[in-house]
Amino acid sequence: MTRAALFQMTTGIDPQANAAAIVDAVVAARAGGAAMLFTPEMSGLLDRKRERAREAIRSEADDPVLAAVREAARREGIWVHIGSLAIAREDGKWANRAFVIDDAGEIRARYDKMHMFDVDLSTGESWRESNAYVAGDEVVTVETPLGRLGLAICYDVRFPALFEALGRARCDVIAIPAAFTVPTGKAHWHLMQRARAVEASAYVLSAAQCGRHDDGRETYGHSLAIDPWGEVLLDMGGADDGGTSGVGFVDLDAARIAEVRGQLPSLANRRTIAK
Repeated sequence: MTRAALFQMTTGIDPQANAAAIVDAVVAARAGGAAMLFTPEMSGLLDRKRERAREAIRSEADDPVLAAVREAARREGIWVHIGSLAIAREDGKWANRAFVIDDAGEIRARYDKMHMFDVDLSTGESWRESNAYVAGDEVVTVETPLGRLGLAICYDVRFPALFEALGRARCDVIAIPAAFTVPTGKAHWHLMQRARAVEASAYVLSAAQCGRHDDGRETYGHSLAIDPWGEVLLDMGGADDGGTSGVGFVDLDAARIAEVRGQLPSLANRRTIAK
């Protein structure tokens, strides 16, 4: 059994305050016996006002949140998956980028979100992520204390081809950090997270943003840990049922992955479907 920690956040518009919250979570995760901590999408800054956000978004080399988390991981001796940060690119646009940091503070993997959240919801909310962000085009996996970890971010969960690729890579765990809206969260969050776990016969760990944020948006919360059979092992709740920010823990059993894949070998039985 290996313990993982999930940090459910209510990220604001001040990167320094957000960095301090993540560092506190790193300390709490280590104290709770976790080998690895997972944080949500946009852990370092959540600001829908892009002109204001532009003043705070830095290159990877200069990002203060990334630097603070790397140092905390090194000091505490724990791995950290930063669900994502807004990172300035050389072309003037941004990347929605996840980082896997080892217990020496070194970056082991990066993943840029593939699918941009460009939608108009019935509530009147309109989002155009592609206006500021450049989509990634690489499937990323990395070896961690929890086994082989596959990386995805939020809206990616709606696109099965990515998870088909992560299944073929025999990931033991898939991270799906998120900042889900409340309407889409109520409709689809649990459904899709459980489906992705079942499809890949892998654990899914989904640290989420939760509650009312400084920029006026509200996120769904319900950070989840799901086992390879689709059973929910941890649900940290949302604003709808009293869930708040904080650190939750879950124990992962590598034998459970082998057990499920032995009982229902869908990965082994999978066939390529001609177009």
